[in-house]
Amino acid sequence: MDLEVSPALTIPAAELSWRFSRSSGPGGQHVNTSDSRVELSWNIDDSTALSEGQRLILATRLGQRLITGTITVTASERRSQLRNREIALAKLRSLVAEGLAPEGPRRRATRPTRGSKRRRLEAKSQRAATKQLRRRPSAE
Repeated sequence: MDLEVSPALTIPAAELSWRFSRSSGPGGQHVNTSDSRVELSWNIDDSTALSEGQRLILATRLGQRLITGTITVTASERRSQLRNREIALAKLRSLVAEGLAPEGPRRRATRPTRGSKRRRLEAKSQRAATKQLRRRPSAE
């Protein structure tokens, strides 16, 4: 089952590696016997689905999440292994889609408006007055 991230990018199922383990959480006695926790890994460095540009973009944007070029997502929200597999696929899809999404336009810095300056100074003086009232009265 290939993972379609976008119309331009489909990750082949052969590049995805699955690991299953026992999950904590709901399930009663059943949770002690079934491997419902899912780990889905995809090696970005060895992937044939990515171009060099896409690989570079993902490596820079997802650098915190990569371990030796491999991205791993886990899912243990549901009792069913099948449901957790679907959740892990959705997590990986959204993570890669976000990593490859084009950056938005840069914010152009503007000066604060006169009203925002006035409101900031009024709030500042109000806080100062509140703190002034908290002080111990002078000895005079």
